[in-house]
Amino acid sequence: MKILLVGSGGREHALAWKLTRDDPTVEIIAAPGNAGIAAIARCVPTKVTDLDGLIALAKAEGVAFTVVGPEAPLEAGIVDRFRAEGLPIFGPTAAAARIETSKHFAKSLMLRSGIPTARAETFTEVAAAKAAVRMHSLPVVIKASGIAAGKGVVIAQSLEEADAAIEMMLVEQAFGAAGAEVLVEEFMQGEELSLFALTDGSHLLPFIAAQDHKRIGEGDTGPNTGGMGAYAPVAIATPALMDEVMGRILRPTLAAMREAGCPFTGLLYAGLMLTADGPKVVEFNCRFGDPETQALLPLMASSLLTPMRAIARGESIAGFLPLTWEAGASVTTVVAAAGYPGRVRSGDPIEVPTDTASRWTFHAGTTRDPQGTLVTSGGRVVAVTAVAPTIAEAQRVSAAGAAAVRFAGAQFRRDIGWRELARG
Repeated sequence: MKILLVGSGGREHALAWKLTRDDPTVEIIAAPGNAGIAAIARCVPTKVTDLDGLIALAKAEGVAFTVVGPEAPLEAGIVDRFRAEGLPIFGPTAAAARIETSKHFAKSLMLRSGIPTARAETFTEVAAAKAAVRMHSLPVVIKASGIAAGKGVVIAQSLEEADAAIEMMLVEQAFGAAGAEVLVEEFMQGEELSLFALTDGSHLLPFIAAQDHKRIGEGDTGPNTGGMGAYAPVAIATPALMDEVMGRILRPTLAAMREAGCPFTGLLYAGLMLTADGPKVVEFNCRFGDPETQALLPLMASSLLTPMRAIARGESIAGFLPLTWEAGASVTTVVAAAGYPGRVRSGDPIEVPTDTASRWTFHAGTTRDPQGTLVTSGGRVVAVTAVAPTIAEAQRVSAAGAAAVRFAGAQFRRDIGWRELARG
């Protein structure tokens, strides 16, 4: 069986790794892939937004189905285009992907459907946005409505900081079209969880919960990034909490999407805040999260390939058994380039540790130069995942693996999973 995998990040490397473990005979074609993916798949230089090229590739290769990793091709309508050509594909339509690509759409959907989330208003004018800030208590959250690689969120501690964030997005256009519309949102206090669920539009196969670490610095300090690491499982994600999330958030969201005329299929990602009033939605993503995917898939005992293929074909997953998971804990530590999450340099030679039976390096921003040398090509360069009987041991092994990654200016956090360790 051939599978076309669209994307080039650590998430896609982890997906390729898991799918080939589920079925070692599967052949994966990655577009465009990266240097790590090239070790287990055939990479072709087709861009993720070249929909005509991807359709031609899927037809020429006779792939059984296509898996879409990043949000950009989903926003561009890759699923709609593939379905129109009769090509099975895993992911939501462009209309359904708005649950991530338009925070205005997502917030309106949740408020209209009674799905617990923070109060927010949407603005395109600076003066109106600044006036709304003064109706909120501090801190207040300023968000770019569109997709901004996990960086379009500012938690403003003062009116001056909030005003500056609004001007950065609406006037300076720091996030381009993604920031042409902003949300002024109530700040929610609590601990965050990331919850994935495979869905055919009506039925759900939830994963165990993970926790992402967005801030660049240890102790959750500094600016937001696309994610500096993640761990799973999370002790506070009890069966009772998971049932509450399914009943109050995930199932109602699928129903609301169907009622809106854009049923959601693929991987629904709920970013949650566990507040004093219960779990509330921070944001939805329309695809696998990064770096949570690198932490979760090594713990996944059941097949990912089988339900993904069914969903891609438009089949029901109603009869599927719940997903099963290995014992122990997983910690993923991201190694980022100097300057991240700002401007970074590319082309620095990299050395990575050899994988072991319980530790793996997933490539994200890597490529080969004309001489065949492995070099950096992005902000988040690699992620090192370790699985161990305890969270403490998984953190130790993951951090040691990250320290063994060598390139100029490498930076990483040694405290991934610190909240879990603090719980004892």
